[in-house]
Amino acid sequence: MKINIGDVIKIHCYKHNGMIYKTWDKAIVLDIKNDYIVLGNNNVLVTKKDGRSWHTKEPAIMFFYKNRWFNIIAQLKKNGLFYYCNIASPFVIDNGVIKYIDYDLDLRVFPDGAFRVLDRNEYNYHRRLMKYPYEINEIIKYELTSLIDMKRKGLGPFDITVIDYYSKIYQKINK
Repeated sequence: MKINIGDVIKIHCYKHNGMIYKTWDKAIVLDIKNDYIVLGNNNVLVTKKDGRSWHTKEPAIMFFYKNRWFNIIAQLKKNGLFYYCNIASPFVIDNGVIKYIDYDLDLRVFPDGAFRVLDRNEYNYHRRLMKYPYEINEIIKYELTSLIDMKRKGLGPFDITVIDYYSKIYQKINK
């Protein structure tokens, strides 16, 4: 199924064992590049595997990559621009749904530029429980380092002009 700019799609996050972990009920396609796709959403229903659900509270611009093992969510909060970055498999599109595998580690970036790697214990627990292959562990380490380097250099989504650009597109499409 081919998707186009302006389409509304769903997002499904899985764990390494194939179990669905979290879903977003909608996101609008803002751009489609050779190596990534950009989505936007606001006030969408997020549901976790344990049944808990909530609506997001702010607009988000989301970057999913075809060949990188992370995705980046820019959260446009009232008190500044935050980023939540997931170490995750490259995405696939299946019947209008973006799908990826979450590998636990996250990078949280704050408006002042500070950042923190989150969920190392969860990663280590799931790595043993689900028996992540050696190759995947090496990819995860490499991609986390690459993501931090990208943030430090202000590249891609970490460049505020990129977020401003896609935020304007989201506002225009979402009207």
